[in-house]
Amino acid sequence: MTVHTSDDRWLDAPVETVFAFMDEPSNQAAVTPSLTRAERIERLPNSGNRAAYEYRMFGLTFTGEVRASTYEPPERIVYNMDGDLTGRIAWRFEPEDGGTRLTYAADYEVPGPLPEFLFAPGIRWYNRREVRRLLANVAEAVEGEERAVASSLS
Repeated sequence: MTVHTSDDRWLDAPVETVFAFMDEPSNQAAVTPSLTRAERIERLPNSGNRAAYEYRMFGLTFTGEVRASTYEPPERIVYNMDGDLTGRIAWRFEPEDGGTRLTYAADYEVPGPLPEFLFAPGIRWYNRREVRRLLANVAEAVEGEERAVASSLS
């Protein structure tokens, strides 16, 4: 079953700050609700990451790797996912109103013989909720970092 999910959010932080935060795999594990582990394996020739992941959904654990196929600082990162989940995750970082419009989009295959008509609505709901929480967590982390930097300068 193919799953697509996407959402965006405005963040009160510069594009470079948001990009740098999301470029660190351990930060992605800290802000993504069901991502229990993300560890850099290596920096690729394009300067993007190859990282190992562990993701839990509906009590199941999925493991594998992501590899930055597109790495364009500070505008875009696209990861190809291999392992238990296969697909693509795309991050876009756009300057907007003195901050950043952060967009997340993912397409991936859920493995196994799941009857799509039965499980698709629940999986779509779960993913919408997860992406909203992810973007809220990123906002909290980078905006808090920006406030700390500003207060240390004053």
